[in-house]
Amino acid sequence: MDERKIQIVIDSLLPLLKAGVAFTIPLTLISFAIGLLLAVLTALVRISPWTIPKMIARFYVWVIRGTPLLVQLFIIFYGLPAIGIILEPLTAAIIGFSLSVGAYSSEILRAAILSIPKGQWEAAFSVGMTRGQALRRVILPQATRVSVPPLTNTFISLVKDTSLAASITYMEMFRTAQQIVATTYEPLLLYCEVGVIYLLFCSVLSTFQNYLERRLARYSAN
Repeated sequence: MDERKIQIVIDSLLPLLKAGVAFTIPLTLISFAIGLLLAVLTALVRISPWTIPKMIARFYVWVIRGTPLLVQLFIIFYGLPAIGIILEPLTAAIIGFSLSVGAYSSEILRAAILSIPKGQWEAAFSVGMTRGQALRRVILPQATRVSVPPLTNTFISLVKDTSLAASITYMEMFRTAQQIVATTYEPLLLYCEVGVIYLLFCSVLSTFQNYLERRLARYSAN
């Protein structure tokens, strides 16, 4: 690598890291938090006896899981203005990613809840708990422990998926790399560099995931 390319890598590192910390990470955290709340609500509706809400929840999961995330972002940001709904890039990105996280995570939570033995429900009912109390005090704590590893995988995937926000002009890390490429004409170099930064972010999260899984395994063993 010649001196010019080395200098480009050095000069672009700080702007890329700043974009990651200031835009990519907040977008990930906000979208995941909202998506997780939506996932809990959707999962609870899916296991409820209410027919119409269950149909709506099933339809939502079906649509989101069956269409590409990029298409969803384009519909929200570029399509909705056709009916008078104009959103800022950040708002559109949060909506798109939150809906995606909500749909996929709801299936994780629903499966975790259904994996709890029926005896746990019966034991809760035998001591006078209502269905809501049994769900809140007995079932959900156990289901949460089961669902933490796959939910962590969803979070790590979301970190990478935020790069799609560049397609709707949100200034996250990948969009910043695109702008640097436009002035340096070094796409391979810059895209490899931003790829390494994403890899580092996800490696840190994977290490935390492994630590969390060990703690949960130890807790379960006790």
